[in-house]
Amino acid sequence: MDLQLAGKHVLITGGSKGIGRASAEVLAGEGCDVTLVARDAAVLAEAAGTIRARHQVSVKTIAADLASDAAVRRVAEQAGEIDILVNNAGAIPPGGIVDVSDEAWRRAWDLKVFGFISLCRAVYPRMAARRSGVIVNVIGAAGEKFPATYIAGAMGNASLMALTRALGHQAPADGLRVVGINPGPVETERLIMLQRDRAARTLGDGERWRELFAAMPFGRAATPEEIGNAVAFLASPRSGYTSGTILTIDGGG
Repeated sequence: MDLQLAGKHVLITGGSKGIGRASAEVLAGEGCDVTLVARDAAVLAEAAGTIRARHQVSVKTIAADLASDAAVRRVAEQAGEIDILVNNAGAIPPGGIVDVSDEAWRRAWDLKVFGFISLCRAVYPRMAARRSGVIVNVIGAAGEKFPATYIAGAMGNASLMALTRALGHQAPADGLRVVGINPGPVETERLIMLQRDRAARTLGDGERWRELFAAMPFGRAATPEEIGNAVAFLASPRSGYTSGTILTIDGGG
């Protein structure tokens, strides 16, 4: 299916690896020019070179820590006019109410929660002025399942769900769309690292980490590409009547 995205300019945060990179690959395959944002310039450069070679589209990079409002403003300025924003950067640490320190909690929220908010605030008015654009927020299923052992993430994701729904309800009047995706477990480098640690503790062998997926739907986690495909579809005119909606992709778990 042609998603009618050729020639669109996409800004993707957390774009050097995992879901962000997979989304960039899919969107570049649809003919989009992409700008990737992440903190590590070297990893960004590697990702950009690979995507550029595979798809022959423009791939630019901006190294930035989006926990800083000044960095968010710089990214918005350097990116220029964009048609699609994919907010994806940030990871919030696990733990119960007393397990996550104040410093860790605030640092994680500065990047993910306020990073999403600040970039929406920077990009939305420009899109509204053109009456054209889509924002896709890649959030996380903890925002609707509320695990007490991931309380900082559950609360942060729930707030981003509220942002997505509220802004998504306003967006059609401005000629825009705002949508969200709540992935369940996704086989990223971070998840594999966590699963290796858990397997070492519970099974005595970190290399047995895939066995921990057995109880998941389909006996596995999602792939980054499966989430990237959903990002591309929701961002496309093929999903042009979708706004204020959050798609949960957790295998039915």
